[in-house]
Amino acid sequence: MTNPRALIPPRMASLEQDWQMSPGIVSNGHVFLTGFNGCPLDGPPSPDPETQITTAFDAVEMVLAEAGLGFADVIEMTSYHVGLADHLTLFKKLRGSRVSRPYPAWTAIEVAGFATPGVIVELKVVARLKSD
Repeated sequence: MTNPRALIPPRMASLEQDWQMSPGIVSNGHVFLTGFNGCPLDGPPSPDPETQITTAFDAVEMVLAEAGLGFADVIEMTSYHVGLADHLTLFKKLRGSRVSRPYPAWTAIEVAGFATPGVIVELKVVARLKSD
């Protein structure tokens, strides 16, 4: 068993400092990601749902890449949504462009809001490390 190791892409260094959290943690053969929302690293969230959903998936992809992984390595995804019914069809389409069979387990949850006003989506992901 190895000690947990933080995954911090260079563009996310300020997240670790400001929020005192790791964008991802490698532990016991898995990668656990912090929830990533539709707010870009360099500004406020777009009012456009497609832009927000894409931003969240891009952030997840950035952390996975730091571990040499991609969406094919994701085994579980939880998505949190403000106004889930308003953008579920769009979310499924955009998610479907990133995941493949065997699809990760997925739960979608409606929430009242997030820490950043205007955010409509957040993704929580667990991935498995590649076998040697």
